[in-house]
Order: sequence, then structure tokens, then C-alpha cells
Amino acid sequence: MHNRSRRRFLGLGAAWSAVLVACRPKTAAPVAEPRALGAAVSSYGSRSPHEKSARFFNQNTKVPLEEASSRTPLHDTYGIITPSSLHFERHHSGVPVIDPATHTLTIHGLVDRPLVFTVDELRRMPSVSRIYFLECSGNSGSEWRGGSTDSDVQRVHGLTSCSEWTGVPVAALLRECGIQPSATWLLAEGADAGKHARSIPIQKAMDDALVAYAQNGEPIRPEQGYPLRLFLPGWEGNTNVKWLRRLKALDQPAMTREETSKYTDLMPDGTARQFTFDMEPKSIITRPSGGDTVAKGAHQITGIAWSGRGTIARVEVTTDGGATWNTAELQSPVLPRAHTRFRWSWTWSGDEAVIASRCTDDTGYTQPRLAELIQVRGMNSQYHNNGIQAWKVAADGKITNGNRA
Repeated sequence: MHNRSRRRFLGLGAAWSAVLVACRPKTAAPVAEPRALGAAVSSYGSRSPHEKSARFFNQNTKVPLEEASSRTPLHDTYGIITPSSLHFERHHSGVPVIDPATHTLTIHGLVDRPLVFTVDELRRMPSVSRIYFLECSGNSGSEWRGGSTDSDVQRVHGLTSCSEWTGVPVAALLRECGIQPSATWLLAEGADAGKHARSIPIQKAMDDALVAYAQNGEPIRPEQGYPLRLFLPGWEGNTNVKWLRRLKALDQPAMTREETSKYTDLMPDGTARQFTFDMEPKSIITRPSGGDTVAKGAHQITGIAWSGRGTIARVEVTTDGGATWNTAELQSPVLPRAHTRFRWSWTWSGDEAVIASRCTDDTGYTQPRLAELIQVRGMNSQYHNNGIQAWKVAADGKITNGNRA
């Protein structure tokens, strides 16, 4: 263990030395420092005017923006927590304006005591806080057919984010209501105009499901389900019903629109996978990535990995299109069902290269190549693409989508 720690320390030292050489002093005019008083205190913090990162959404579309999505700028994020203001969005009928003083959560159906909880009552109950990722099942959907050469990591993979969520375990609420043995499913329904609804197995509800009311230390924002949302760690985003208004205990799935005509995976033989809840292990290099231009020399390759099945155990990076793989360093913390930051030092020679990452979780599942995924799933689906993302580095340093190579 001591030798391994020493080798790791020496490796980090070599990487830092390369970076420091690249950052040696350059001649520059002195910068004038402020001499007047700065801004006064404020009631709510804001970011520097020099920072411009924003969610991306396609405004040139026939789809109404009330049922569209916006994507997290993964290239510009650090660590594993996504700022609430940059957390991706996906709506089916717009963002409702809901008064927490009048909003309630009803639990009924196959229970001994149907109950109605106010938001205030839920906030007064014993709570838990957990860091979890959230990913839309349609994330990376454009890559099923190779994507576009000018795609960047935000536009392709930006439908995932990671936050600290605070709320009440669903299991505690169901026990309070006296959940009956015959109840095997829950129907979760939102208060948006379209009444988005999904069927949830009772096992998940009694395991780690939350009725969340806070995100990153403050009340959940309206676009994330204010004042209440169902949170199902590791499961596809659409099951995490926002603006949660009721949970109905059932003895079978409700077969809602969003689990029959939508959010199913059409297979090559004409059958469809249904209730594919878990988001499979996945990783992406976020810097450098599509749209960047790199110079010859030392670089720190970094990205994120996650698994809805458990904890990331290993991430590997290739710079030669998969001919060889190198084990990347996992940055603490490494948590179950959360984004995990990884990094690997790379010295680019100036020759063409293809960089990519792949991850393995603690169940032993290793992220597949896109071709391997298509071999099993075919080309009819647009959901649950966890194939390896390649980035092509040209001789001039410009990086483009390597899945088109």
C-alpha cells in the first residue's frame, strides 16, 4: 500500500511539473487593481459577470418550448455538484406556478389510512440528504446514428446533472398510511397541466425513494418540481415525477401514456422493452471535448462517470481510439448513484488522436462501445444510450465528435 501511494504521489508530481512548465511566467502589462469601493451586500447571490455558462436549448424547433429540454454545460462544471441554476430541464407541459401553502400530497389506494400531507407537514418530518445524479433516458439519443461532427458535450450529453437532494423517505410515508400487502405498484402523478404520471414498483418506493423538497441546500426550483418532487435514485429521469401531487397504491402498473407509447425501447424484432428504469453505467470526457482546440503538450483529461446500478469502481481513458486503455484517477468523493469526477494526465504529441473513456461499476458492468450496444438493441430506440463517446483530435488541435470517425 505504501509503495502504491508513493508511486501515485510521484505520478502526480510529474503531472504538476509538466503543467507548471507550461505556465512559466510570460511578459504582460500590469493589471490595474480596483481603487474604489466594490458592490454592497445583497439579498441573493449572483455570479461574476465574466462567467457566461448557461443551459442550452434548441429554439429552432417545431416542438413547443413548454415540452422541450435544456441541457447542462458539462464542459464548464467542476467537481460533481451541478449548480441548481444549470441543472438540466425536461418538461412535458411547461413549468407550473404552485403555491406551497395550498399544495398537498395525497396518498391513497391500497392503504389502510389515506392521508393528505401539506408541504409544511412534510418539511417538519425527519428528513435525509443524499447526493444523486439525475439523467433523462433520452440523453445522448442523437448518437444512436452517429451524431454530428460539430456536436459538443453539452448538446449531446447535457441531460444529466448531480445535486444534493433533501426530503422524506417514501417508505416512512407509506408506513404511516398503512400500505397493504397487496400493493405492488405506486402511481405517481404530478400537478403540471398534463398530469405527468408513472408507475413505480413498491420495492423501489420502500428502498431509497424520496419525496424531495430541497436541492443543494435551498427549496427545489420551479423547473425541478417545486415544491415537491419524487426522487428515485439511479432511475430514468421521467420516473422522478415533478410537482408531485399524489401517490396511489395499486396491485398492477397503471400503464400510463409515459410507459406505453413513450419511454419504451423498440427492439430489432419488433418487441419493446418496458419499465427499463435503471440508468446504466456511463462516462464522458468533458474537457477537452468537442469544440475545444488543444495545443501540443501537457493536458489534464477530465470527465464524469455514473451508474444507476451502484458505485463507479473504475474509469479508463484511451488516447488511441481504444487500442490501449489507462486507468484514470477517481476524485473524491466516490458515491453510489452520483456523478464521479475522474482525471488523467496526457501529453499530446501533435499527431491525430481519438480520446474516450469507459467506466465499470461495482456490479462488474463495463460501459460498452456504441457498436456493441447497437448489435443488441438495434437502431429503433432513442433511449438509454450509454455507449462510449469518442472525441477526435485533429493535427491542428481541433476536437470534433469521434463517433462520426
